[in-house]
Amino acid sequence: MVEAAGKSHPAERSCAHETLQEVFARCQNELLGLLVHMVGNPEDARDAYQDTFLKCWRSRDQVPSVRNLKAWIFRIALNTARDMRQTAWRRHRRDLPDEGFDVAGHSDNPEEAVETAEQMALIRTAVSQLRTEEKEVFLLRQNAELTYEEIAETLGIPSGTVKTRMRLALARLRISLSEPCS
Repeated sequence: MVEAAGKSHPAERSCAHETLQEVFARCQNELLGLLVHMVGNPEDARDAYQDTFLKCWRSRDQVPSVRNLKAWIFRIALNTARDMRQTAWRRHRRDLPDEGFDVAGHSDNPEEAVETAEQMALIRTAVSQLRTEEKEVFLLRQNAELTYEEIAETLGIPSGTVKTRMRLALARLRISLSEPCS
C-alpha cells in the first residue's frame, strides 16, 4: 500500500520528505537545547531528539497540510520530552549539564571564558527552576525563535496565555538572576 501511495505522486512525497529533513536538520541545535532543558541531561535529550525525528518521519504524510513545519516539529519534541519526564524510570532528576549545548565563546581570554561558563550555569539553573509551562514558552521563544502565535499553535493555547507565561518566566528569571550568589 505504501508503494501505491509512492507511485501516485512521487515528486510530491519526496519534496515533503526532503523539506522535513531539511527543517529538522536546521533546527537540530535548538531542538537539542530545548530537550536538554526539558529532560535534564544530554543523553536523554539525544534520545528524545531521535524519538522526535522518528515520530515526525512516521507522520510525514501530514507534512503537506502542516502550516508551520518548525512549530509542528517543536510540538512533537515537547510532547516527547513530556512523555519522557513522566516515564517512571526517568523520574530521578539529574542536574542540567555544565558542558555541551553551550554557546561557544569567541574569546581567547580564559577569564572571560570562565565568566561566560559561570553565567551560563546560573542561567541554566534559573531556567530549570521555572514552572514547566513557563519553561516551555521561554525555551520555544528563545531556543526555537518561534513567535508568540507559533508558540500558541504549538502548545494549543491562546496567544494571550503564551504572553502571560513569558512575562512570568522573565520576571522569575530576573529575580533569580539578580539574587546574590551565596
